[in-house]
Amino acid sequence: MLIRLILRPDRFNAYLLVSTLLVSTLILEPQIQRLSSLLISLMLLLWMFALLRHGHGLAYLDELTGLPGRRALNEHLKRLGRHYCLAMLDVDHFKKFNDRYGHDVGDQVLRLVAAKLSRVRLGKAYRYGGEEFCVVFPGREIEQTLEPLEEIRQTIEQARLRLREQDRPKSNRKGRKQRGKASTAGNSVSVTISIGVAQNHTKSDCLKAADKALYRAKSAGRNRVCH
Repeated sequence: MLIRLILRPDRFNAYLLVSTLLVSTLILEPQIQRLSSLLISLMLLLWMFALLRHGHGLAYLDELTGLPGRRALNEHLKRLGRHYCLAMLDVDHFKKFNDRYGHDVGDQVLRLVAAKLSRVRLGKAYRYGGEEFCVVFPGREIEQTLEPLEEIRQTIEQARLRLREQDRPKSNRKGRKQRGKASTAGNSVSVTISIGVAQNHTKSDCLKAADKALYRAKSAGRNRVCH
């Protein structure tokens, strides 16, 4: 049971609670302590391992989106062979979006895009930085990546992000009635992404090639996939 708790990051707090209670019991009960010094040592080692694992996760995961971050991407690139594709993705007009609606809504947009990207077929998504994301397709030809990327592009384009009303009622009762009403175009927005994908280069050159393909997608009018 303890091993399963350690291997599941979402159960980290539960593991700490269980291990703390057990260690406290062993320390406070002299008879148990004499019989279980080895168990105490094992518990402390497992506890330290859980703390290290938790810290490792914080270092490699992007806090805002929950996706692996750039550091995790760099580690993945080191393990890639010669046969892979990389896609660079960028939220269209993100700066104007932030200026108009505010950074809180901008953060919601990034979380929305990340949630859709986390389900991309055949690849693994990372937050590259700012409004940029990267998807790695190990062992894939560029033709194999186009359909999954187009699916993601369409999914994000069709998604609606509901904005919180500026004049929403303070009363919970009135608020529940208002939330039950259908959303209108005035309080929801949609976003689009541009995507560039490249294949069969050295790791640094492949990133540059994917970035150039992304630039072509933006120059061609945005909201499209280019390679």
